[in-house]
Formats: sequence, C-alpha cells, structure tokens
Amino acid sequence: MNITKLVVKNITRRRGRFVFTLLGITIGIASFVAFLALGGGLKEEVRREAAALGANLVVTPKGSCAYEQVSILTGEQLPSTITMEEVGRVAAIQGLTAVPVLTEKTAIRNRPVGVAGVLPDAMKPFKGWEVRSGEYFANNDERVVVVGAAAAESFGLKPGDEVTIRGTRLPVKGVLKETGSKDDTTLFLALSVTQELFKAPDKASFVAVKVDDLSRTDDYIMKIKETVNAGVVSDKQMLKSVLGIIGTVNVTLQLIAAISVLAAAFGIVNTMMTATYERRREIGILQAIGARRREIFAIFLMESGFYGLLGGICGVAGGLAASVLVGPMVNQNAFLAFVKGNDPAAVLDPKLMVGSVAFSVAVALVAGLYPAWRAARLTPVEAISHE
Repeated sequence: MNITKLVVKNITRRRGRFVFTLLGITIGIASFVAFLALGGGLKEEVRREAAALGANLVVTPKGSCAYEQVSILTGEQLPSTITMEEVGRVAAIQGLTAVPVLTEKTAIRNRPVGVAGVLPDAMKPFKGWEVRSGEYFANNDERVVVVGAAAAESFGLKPGDEVTIRGTRLPVKGVLKETGSKDDTTLFLALSVTQELFKAPDKASFVAVKVDDLSRTDDYIMKIKETVNAGVVSDKQMLKSVLGIIGTVNVTLQLIAAISVLAAAFGIVNTMMTATYERRREIGILQAIGARRREIFAIFLMESGFYGLLGGICGVAGGLAASVLVGPMVNQNAFLAFVKGNDPAAVLDPKLMVGSVAFSVAVALVAGLYPAWRAARLTPVEAISHE
C-alpha cells in the first residue's frame, strides 16, 4: 500500500472542498507572513533613519511624546517652539556640536513634500552630504533649494529649475547624492529663508546634537536640560521608543493574522471530520486487508499535514508578494512616511519562509489529530457495515 499516493488521491477526490480548505490556510499564512515581513521592514527603516540622523542627542520641544520622536525620523512637521537663542545656548556647551532644523511641508504639483530649514555650512559636514549635480549652498542665507535625490527624480527637478514654496519662486541649485534616508525625499532651504517663508521667525523644530565623548552622554543631557527648557533624548532612547511603538502595532497585526490561521485550522478539522464520516467503509476495507490503527491514524494525519504544507507554501508566496506590493502604499500614512517600500531581497528571509511553512504544517497537524484519532478508533465491523 503506497500511503503517499493514497493520501494525495483522498484529499483531491473532492476538488471543491480541497480548494476551499486550502484557500483558508493559504490566506491565513499569507496574512501572517505579510505582517511579519512588513514589520521587519519597518524596523530596518527605523534603524536606518536613526543612523542617518547623525545625532547622538536630539533636543525637542518641552513635553514632546513618542510621536514627535517618530516625526523627527520621518521628517514630518513638528511644533516650532525652540528659539535660536536656546539653540545658541546649547551650542555653547563645550564638547557638543548642535545643528538646528526647522521642518515644514509644501506641495509640488499638488503632491506633498517635506521641507527642512538648515544651517548649510554646519549641516553638510554633520550629515556627510555629497552633491550629485549642481552646487551646494554658497552661504547660510542663500535663497536657493537643494533637493534630495528621490525628490529630484520624483518631481523631475534638476539644477536651474524653479520651485514655488509659499508663493515664492526659488531656483534649484543642486541635487544631493542618495543617502538611503528621508533626506532623499526632502527639499532643503537655508534656515533663515525657511523661517521667513513659513512665518516662524527665530524658531527651530528640533536640534540635532553630536557629542565628543559618548561616555559622557548622560552628563551632556543634564547640562542641556539645565541650560534650556526643552526635552532631550538620546539616539538609543529614541530608537527604543519608536521600535516599541512599531512592535506593539506588529503584535496586534500578527494576532489578527493568527486568528485567520486559527479559523483555517477549524476548516481543516471540519474537512477531515467529514472525510472520516464519508470514508468509513474505505477504512473498514483497509482494516480488513491488514491496515493497523496507527497506519490509518498516519494516513489521516498526513492528509491534514499535506493541507498545511501546500497551504504554507502558497501562503508564504502570497504573503511575500503582498508585502512587496503593499510596502509603497504604507508611506501614505504620515506615521510611517519613511517607508518607501520593502526591498524584496530583505523581505525574502529564508528563516521567515521556512518558519512560516513549518508553522502552517504544525497547525494543520494539530487540527488533524482528533479526526485521525476518530478514524483509527473505528472497528472493522462498524466501518464495513456503514451505509
């Protein structure tokens, strides 16, 4: 008796039931995989943005919460309450390099884009920017725009073009090399020009700070708090806070996906119980020709496991495809604006794929235990006499 052929024949004899049961486990696993892949992509983006910020400490408006910390990483607009006088006091602390940033929003061809007001002379070495085409700011007050690589490509901007910001036409002087961070999607103006255009005189959204001695980070935080009435967070604290928020969201989404998998498991139980009832006579014949209870148990359990294996493979493929396709849509949400789509190479994690298929098989096997036990418990007389 070839058990494998028998298993395949049994589960495909009712094609409609087979397809719908398979779809249940496929959709559940696909949801689970998609949320895992997107969650992993989000965490990598957060770490990359935190590294690209180039700051050991960030001075934020007093009372800022975790959402403001996310906004710093995403380039979203922040309350502009830090004064340049406070920036000067922070910069005067020995052992620190402080660079103020004013974040705003504008639109080009009715599409939103971030604007950052910076001190050009200080920001270029702070971030390690390089110019891809055109030129960089000549001084800290020049009325020009320097564009991130992705923004230049998205809006078709090049040196010599003009953009209108708050009713004022400004020439594009240069395009930065790609950094792999939110800087690529941002328009950069001199801080004084941004303050004028957005009517935020003498204001900044946050201050990025580098320290000379990382071992004294806590001391620097205390000095800044004593010097100005503002919040101070280290890059590690900010990263932990933002990852904590994303982790909570991921757990919630994964629980929703787990419910889908659980519902699919009950679908397998129902299918296998129905098969046990319909194939009583077949079970009796198998017993009559010498099949033992453990072999019958194994046949039904293998059928259930086959659903899990095939559903897991299809679910993994569908989930990874969904994560790649849905990734670019996630950046429509301001909270997750830094996500520019998942890199397929990063999403195709072998551990994720193998683990998801194994999880699918395990769920299916657990779902098939009771039906397989019921089938194995039938006596030859009960099975053969069944009509």
